[in-house]
Amino acid sequence: MVRNAFQGSGATLQWTKMANRGPSYGLSREVQEKIEQKYDPELESRLVNWIIIQCGEQIEHPPPGRQHFQTWLMDGTLLCKLINSLHPKGNEPIAKISESKMAFKQMEQISQFLKAAEIYGVRTTDIFQTVDLWEGKDMAAVQRTLMALGSLAVTKDDGCYKGDPSWFHRKAQQNRRGFSEEQLRQGQNVIGLQMGSNKGASQSGMTGYGMPRQII
Repeated sequence: MVRNAFQGSGATLQWTKMANRGPSYGLSREVQEKIEQKYDPELESRLVNWIIIQCGEQIEHPPPGRQHFQTWLMDGTLLCKLINSLHPKGNEPIAKISESKMAFKQMEQISQFLKAAEIYGVRTTDIFQTVDLWEGKDMAAVQRTLMALGSLAVTKDDGCYKGDPSWFHRKAQQNRRGFSEEQLRQGQNVIGLQMGSNKGASQSGMTGYGMPRQII
């Protein structure tokens, strides 16, 4: 399940302090650098184009780069519009989208998007955490979630997806077949005919498996 990114009445102060922390050093800095290396600039461009087309609004294209991509998404507004656009009009999962500058409101909207994405079908293992985006902890995880969401939208093929279908991988679907009770009964009859009948049959003249046959 999606984790809540904030708790208690002091959430705003706590998150403001966390956001204003200086650069990390030592082992944590090494870990952060490895995470940043997983970020894909080419994938960023594809996701930006899709979000702009999918939302269908006059949205300003952000400058290229991981930090600009983070800033573009971190208030949760575009993410909420994105997930709403993947549902028929009137069935949007997020009723009210705020453009508030307050930290806890922005994180709340990110959390709402993550919950809606999970309900839409994105696996829990593909869902990023709120701090991954809001603090820029793991923007590669943000990319992974958006790619999973796009793949699901293309696979559903329900008319809500906008953009080039080749931007995302279409997920394989199980080919489930349903049979009526009459079809099942007919199938049992066919199996019975194929197996034959043992009425009046005997084991006379039959040879056990592996035994030599006697010729008289």
